[in-house]
Amino acid sequence: MAKQASKPAGTAATIHDQKLLRGEGGELHQTAAGPTPLLTTAQGGPVSDDQNSLKIGARGPTALEDFHFREKIFHFDHERIPERVVHARGYGAHGYFETYESLAKYTRADIFQRAGEKTPAFVRFSTVAGNKGSFDLARDVRGFAVKLYTQEGNWDIVGNNIPVFFIQDAIKFPDMVHAVKEEPDRAFPQAQSAHDNFWDFISLTPESMHMIMWVMSDRAIPRSFRFMEGFGVHTFRLLNAKDESTFVKFHWKPKLGLQSVAWNEAVKINGADPDFHRRDLWESIQAGNFPEWELQLQLFDQAFADSFDFDVLDATKLIPEEILPPIAVGRLVLDRMPDNFFAETEQVAFMTQNVPPGVDFSNDPLLQGRNFSYLDTQIKRLGSTNFTHIPINAPKCPFHHFQQDGHMAMRNPVGRANYQPNSWDEGPRESPSKGFRSFTEVEAGPKARLRSETFADHYSQARQFYISQDPVEQGHIAAALTFELSKVQTPVIRERIVSPLLNIDDGLARKVADGLGLKAMPNPADAAVPTRRDVAASDALSILKNGPGRFEGRKLGILVTEGTDAALLNALKQALAKAGASFEIIAPKVGGAKASDGSWIEAHQMIAGAPSVLYDAVALLPAKAAMADLLKESTARDFVADAFAHCKFIGFVEAAAPLLTKAGVAEDEAVIALASAKDASGFVARLGDLRFWAREPKVKLG
Repeated sequence: MAKQASKPAGTAATIHDQKLLRGEGGELHQTAAGPTPLLTTAQGGPVSDDQNSLKIGARGPTALEDFHFREKIFHFDHERIPERVVHARGYGAHGYFETYESLAKYTRADIFQRAGEKTPAFVRFSTVAGNKGSFDLARDVRGFAVKLYTQEGNWDIVGNNIPVFFIQDAIKFPDMVHAVKEEPDRAFPQAQSAHDNFWDFISLTPESMHMIMWVMSDRAIPRSFRFMEGFGVHTFRLLNAKDESTFVKFHWKPKLGLQSVAWNEAVKINGADPDFHRRDLWESIQAGNFPEWELQLQLFDQAFADSFDFDVLDATKLIPEEILPPIAVGRLVLDRMPDNFFAETEQVAFMTQNVPPGVDFSNDPLLQGRNFSYLDTQIKRLGSTNFTHIPINAPKCPFHHFQQDGHMAMRNPVGRANYQPNSWDEGPRESPSKGFRSFTEVEAGPKARLRSETFADHYSQARQFYISQDPVEQGHIAAALTFELSKVQTPVIRERIVSPLLNIDDGLARKVADGLGLKAMPNPADAAVPTRRDVAASDALSILKNGPGRFEGRKLGILVTEGTDAALLNALKQALAKAGASFEIIAPKVGGAKASDGSWIEAHQMIAGAPSVLYDAVALLPAKAAMADLLKESTARDFVADAFAHCKFIGFVEAAAPLLTKAGVAEDEAVIALASAKDASGFVARLGDLRFWAREPKVKLG
């Protein structure tokens, strides 16, 4: 279905959404205290529209004169000291990007001109909502920001592990973040969206419902940075030497495949090791198991954009890979940790506007606002306009300019001239042929605060995401929504979320309503554009439908005692090494234990400090003589019970059978007997399935 051309201000879809948000023609903003006060700027000027930035045409660029947006973003960028307002808890690593083949047909960006060329890179992963001291396994979006030190300057691809976003216009970003952060009168909850303010905002912002499906899915609780995708989110442009434009969306695909954890598991990981993701990245790189992603591009022209069912400038939408398959153009490898966390990971400054010649922007209003905001943010966080003098932010290519002085200036122009043009024949000069050139595009339309009608379908892609999931994943989404909304203390907000869910999937809405104990189903939310039922499922959106089928990069927890079968243990180690996996030895005492052949088994952890949530699967290798003491250990019982409840594979020797019984384990095809060393390789091969989700209905985690 081809999308319609944008209509002038006053279209039904635009008016519908804006009246809803302002409270016109409804009761969403009525209060017991009477009429709400008039919204103003900080200078006291009345605000006519707080939902849309000022644009040149409904789909045009944001106007620099938008003082209300400028003031709102300005204040938001400066409201926290010294950590990032969002993405405060981050972890980074150095590496390189290797180009596969020349992309000169599409872009003149130097990084894509020569096959096999390696470009230095720095990547920072992060949660969004929590502060620096929060935990790693929050249910949250993950930042995936890549800085490429190209020969034409730094290129920052500042994205997330989810390809869409909550809002369509950057003017709403402060509101969205304020809503998800801790509530200001009580300063909690930290790093959690399960509270009234967030869901109140979502219930009044229908454009967020697609993102909500992603955030309530397993994508929001990844097992590791190494097992998650990255996305540039927005539509960008590539420009070739002839200044011909091709639209592009950026995807980072992990070599090791996608993997997430169960929510019950995430909660326990946060208690056992709040640095779980950090530790995982550190240990993998230190061990030489360098994480790797492939950069894939979705490339399309204006004709495709015009014919696509949704607007490519809308950051709440994606292009399904079945419709537009991405092509692989290079790989990203992380092979070195920072020498100092603060100097590099904490001080690194990413900005969406950092692009090399040959990469350009679209008129996506969220991207336009981000381009404006990020520079302002760095000045506040890093204390000076000279933040590029910090080594992690400095280009690695030659650079020359006339900028001088200021706080923390480490270098200044040399010579008499600090301006141009000058008569002294000193200093750098611009180059029309080599310098950055924006795509020449004719913009037309009224200068007004608008939201394009082509942005008005808020539910069709949300439905597409949900129906694309495996039934197990659909169950997790319903459970996540039920859990989060159970923490909302205001009943009407819970009901207001079930209403838009009815526009996405009736079964999902009813599961959530039943889980919340609603006395009656509310009516479906009024939709500006009816949900399309003909949008096909996209298997690429599911984690479980795209499992890696191997245990590479994962970790087995091996429980040992005095007298553990040495041959079986050694066989397991060899099978794991062959599979590219790792292991940790857990013993009653951290000092280790003596094996059946008299050799000493060095332990990595003691049973009281290493719950099974820290591992992707477990193997129980106790000796019969040690079982009496092991059965007295409540942590040993929990080790097994949690592994079973989280649908993990469990290998066990005959002596461990009483422990399985005590833990309430009912044997199934993922509880595998290890009779001898000959069984080790077969057991490790089975671990490639990662989880045995058929067990989940029996354990009923949620």
